Amino acid sequence: MREKAAVILWSILIFAVNAFAVPAPDSTITTDVVTISVEQQYETVRPGSESALAIHFELKKDWHFYASAKTAPGGMNLKLKPTAEEHISFSEPIFPPSQLYFDQFSGKRLEVFSNKFTVFLPFSVSGAQPRTGESITVNVKVGIEGAMCSGFQCRPPDVGQLGAKVKIASDAAMSEAKFVLPDSTEARAESEPAMTGQWANYSVWFALGLAFLAGLAINIMPCVWPVLPLIVMRIVEQAKAGRRQSIAMGISFCFGILLFFACFAGVNAVLRLFYATVLELSDPFRNPVFVIVLAMILIVMAMFMFGVFAISVPSAVTSKSGSGKGYTGAVGMGFLAAIMGTPCSFGILGAAMGWAQSQTVWLGTLAIMVIGVGMAVPYTILTSMPGLLKKLPRAGHWMELFKQGIGFILLIVAIWLIGTLAQELRINVLYFALALSFCVWMWGGWVSYSTKRARKWLIRIIAIVLAVAAGLAFLPAPADEVVDWQKYDTGLIDTALEKSRPVLIEFTADWCLSCKVVERFVYSRQDIAALIEEKDVLAIKADTTGNSPATLAKKNVYNEPGVPVSILIVPGREQTRKWHGKFFADELKEALEKLPSKKQ
Repeated sequence: MREKAAVILWSILIFAVNAFAVPAPDSTITTDVVTISVEQQYETVRPGSESALAIHFELKKDWHFYASAKTAPGGMNLKLKPTAEEHISFSEPIFPPSQLYFDQFSGKRLEVFSNKFTVFLPFSVSGAQPRTGESITVNVKVGIEGAMCSGFQCRPPDVGQLGAKVKIASDAAMSEAKFVLPDSTEARAESEPAMTGQWANYSVWFALGLAFLAGLAINIMPCVWPVLPLIVMRIVEQAKAGRRQSIAMGISFCFGILLFFACFAGVNAVLRLFYATVLELSDPFRNPVFVIVLAMILIVMAMFMFGVFAISVPSAVTSKSGSGKGYTGAVGMGFLAAIMGTPCSFGILGAAMGWAQSQTVWLGTLAIMVIGVGMAVPYTILTSMPGLLKKLPRAGHWMELFKQGIGFILLIVAIWLIGTLAQELRINVLYFALALSFCVWMWGGWVSYSTKRARKWLIRIIAIVLAVAAGLAFLPAPADEVVDWQKYDTGLIDTALEKSRPVLIEFTADWCLSCKVVERFVYSRQDIAALIEEKDVLAIKADTTGNSPATLAKKNVYNEPGVPVSILIVPGREQTRKWHGKFFADELKEALEKLPSKKQ
């Protein structure tokens, strides 16, 4: 009986020790995103010697740590903090060369660590005096801080602490090192920059070929079509001149194209060298103001194609009579063609530019210039081969039909651009487009060449005033923050749920770039804000930048490892709705629409 009681007592004691004891640091930590392990340079070290720990990281594909405190959002770069019980003093960590990562939404160049990499922790041994034939074991812990991010989510490395046991013996051999410390602690090698993200697998020759194809593709983009009739007519006129002048005019036109891309490359180099940022071709298309302006330009150009108004072109552009026998006009026309072509070609052009901007400045400049060469090549071939020029059809009625056909295509592109806007903006933009078309018709159709100057200016001033008034009426400036956010407060949330009031929680952080995208594309929408107000939803912004109650609740209450994440809690429903990533506005809107209104 006593034996059974003793067994039971020991079992309870062992269970209690295992249940309440603090778990010891492990030499390997594995999560769904990263595996981290520690390796010792020597199995046993001598007193007064120097050694090191190697911390090996293996990240899941498309995930990274921020490497530099200068470029990491919120200063959340990777930090290792080793501590030892006694006898061991650590020096500064040695980090590997970082990689370049371009965030497509911020347009900034970030330094990151991704895939597999190793951080070395050098240390020295002092104060230990083990007896001959004996050893002293020192427990070492390594804390890990920073932020792990992917293209749609960031999370702190809540992985606990790594552990290692360093043995110190007076007769330690220290003859076979498992690794050698690197000589340099440079954060990044400028001569051979690495890349992460969607351009990482591009070779130099493949990327330059892609840049050349991007340049060729610009010539068939809708935005360049408004100047194509002038270009074609100019090439036809060149066919009537001598071969020498024809080639010279063609070279001048191509020089204008290359001049535009040289300016583009120059601006890109200045931004990268002095401001640590880049030109991102897709960024303007995320701005509704830019999309509206581009759509209105296309509508105005369509009306030009229909002959509603005319553009007075200098003689240097339309003929050979300008200064330099029209060469200056040819350069200007090439420059204009490049400007008109780039906005509509940001798909393939963006791929080439993305690669260019992740390289060294000189290689990026070369890639940008190759794009210009690709655009200029067709015109170089046409103007250098008189046989091809003679086969071009003469200018005539077909040219007018060609212009009008392009006008309809420009309208289609403008409608597509307007369709990309938020739903609450589309109708207002269409009303403004109609008003702008009327004003353009006034500008060009209500006057003629023989109209008196005073009347001409009066009509055109009235047209400008009407266009401005229509813009003020139909295009109101959006507010910066349209949702009435409350700070994270468990009492506020509990009170709302007790009163059967839905709660929407947005977990965010200052160092999370994806969170900024959510703010711009989801919570800046007027229709989302209106539904939150109409359905009497308590909107909570939970800032997890530091160790706040919101940070603890995100992990312990809502089981979420990272940000951004938005959670909709509806009283009476067992499951809550969660959205990760950046683009879920339509799903959130649909969920909000199903809620009862405030009156109900």
